[in-house]
Amino acid sequence: MSFSFSKRLLAAAIHKKVYIYEITSTSSTPLTCLDAHTNNVTSVSFHSEGKWLVTGSEDGTIRIWDLRSTQVHRTYDNGAPVNDVCVHPNQGELISCDQAGCIKQWDLSENLCSHELTPAGDVPIRSVSLASDGSCLVAGNNKGKCYVWKINEEKSDLPRYQAVTKFSAHKKYLTRVLLSPDVKYLATCSADTTVKIWSISQNYEFRQEKVLQGHQRWVWDCAFSADSAYLVTASSDHTARLWEMASGETVRQYNGHHKAAVCCALHDGAG
Repeated sequence: MSFSFSKRLLAAAIHKKVYIYEITSTSSTPLTCLDAHTNNVTSVSFHSEGKWLVTGSEDGTIRIWDLRSTQVHRTYDNGAPVNDVCVHPNQGELISCDQAGCIKQWDLSENLCSHELTPAGDVPIRSVSLASDGSCLVAGNNKGKCYVWKINEEKSDLPRYQAVTKFSAHKKYLTRVLLSPDVKYLATCSADTTVKIWSISQNYEFRQEKVLQGHQRWVWDCAFSADSAYLVTASSDHTARLWEMASGETVRQYNGHHKAAVCCALHDGAG
């Protein structure tokens, strides 16, 4: 699930399809349905200008959709089920991760995979997050480990992705890693029912600041407010929670789902 940068559109993946909704509309009918994947869609992300949408799927492909024509503009064959995809702040690259343990950078202008990382062999990489300023990349795997790379300019003599640290965030399955918009914190969600908040120093040292406790089952997803002051989480316990980052306390609980809440997006009026 993802909001467009303008907050006008919401993309929600349901099985093999992606539905696009207009936020201000009083109708619950989607504007359009994007239908080309042959297996579950696992990730959706908007281009900053809202012209296109990228999706990743268990069918092993990454697709770029032209939102004006609702047609597939480009398809990348990843070769393994895709778990997550995010758009680089420069809007010219995609970062994906997959079940085979690979993290790949896809160059939109060259139409190819330009970099590939395999930090833990074939251990599946569950989630990736890029800093809003393009300074670093964080990835989390099925064993609860996090890996961090500093991103250097392509023109520099340094490697594009420079490994700076790795650490064990959870003892159980990790479901989501997410850097805050101000790049001061990392949130990690897990099967252990918690969300952990890590502070990030200028030299990429990650220190556990808080453990957000309250969910009763797996926590699948999270989303920061634009000012990085709040975090929303979604859990198998059928609830979503709004947390205040400063106190680490739940300030609101959202009930009403009759099944697991597996993803969330936050429209906080900013944008």
